[in-house]
Amino acid sequence: MTSSDPNSVAVAAERSRSKAWIPLDLLRGFLIGSAELVPGVSGGTVALVTGVYDELIDSAAHVVKAAKTLVTGPDRWSGAIRELRRTDWFLIVPVLLGMATAVLSIAGLLEAFVTGNPELARGLFFGLVAASIIVPLKMLPERTRRQPLLLGILAFLCAAALAFWLTGMAGGANVENPPLIAVFLVAAVAICALVVPGVSGSFFLLAVGMYTVTLRAVDERDLVYIAVFGLGAIVGLAVFVNILRYFLHNHRWWTLVIMAGLMLGSLRALWPWQSSAEVGADGEAHGAGALLALYDPVGGPILLAAIGAVVVIVLVIIESKFGAKESKDHPGEG
Repeated sequence: MTSSDPNSVAVAAERSRSKAWIPLDLLRGFLIGSAELVPGVSGGTVALVTGVYDELIDSAAHVVKAAKTLVTGPDRWSGAIRELRRTDWFLIVPVLLGMATAVLSIAGLLEAFVTGNPELARGLFFGLVAASIIVPLKMLPERTRRQPLLLGILAFLCAAALAFWLTGMAGGANVENPPLIAVFLVAAVAICALVVPGVSGSFFLLAVGMYTVTLRAVDERDLVYIAVFGLGAIVGLAVFVNILRYFLHNHRWWTLVIMAGLMLGSLRALWPWQSSAEVGADGEAHGAGALLALYDPVGGPILLAAIGAVVVIVLVIIESKFGAKESKDHPGEG
């Protein structure tokens, strides 16, 4: 199953996504892009729930390898073209278009919803992410002796504790005019969260104080800021995606267990009832709000959490039925 195997190229082309799925993949991209705008919600989680996570990671890895081959060789042109042919463009392009549409069209709207109705917003996203934890667990391959159950539970809990601790550090002071080199570096790190379920790129931006300025730049079409951020995102993704693909292909059981743990820990950021972050001497909020018992509004967040969970469960059921149909249509593959 090497990347230079012509048979692999033929199989990849043969299994290329049907054009009939383009409208649905546009919607998937829109949902992934929308998720990345919300602190505490991971685009990778949405990709998992909608059933395109593995395909997106594999296709992105082929694009990255094509660019690397074009620069370093061997067989620069033919090698790059071979990798690009293995990329499922009928998936990648609609998803990217959907993401771009979400970012450009609703950045301001989502910022207003999240800041103006924090309890309701967190309630909705809490339900979405909580129900989504079943997705990586459902995708776990059969466990072998190399994956002791107790060690897996420990890895799950450690990942959850790490995510809980990291999200508790968010809410740094807003940076109004960050230097472009900082924008580049922050984007390179934040984009990695796009492909890791349970890790929110927007929450990272919030932690370093660049969430508001980034959404404002998108909403106001600040092309210089957007270009630098985009370049940083491309570089970060190019470096990280192959690492993640390696672990998904070679250590899938452990990788999915850790992803599920990260998703569980990230719920700390989405608990609807939180105190306001402390305001320092500089007049800015620092750290995350403390978790509180239920206070008004109560019914709205709970109702939205239930709706979010139901939406995820329905999507999982639909995807499971589609996956079963695909297995029947392509017996012996995989």
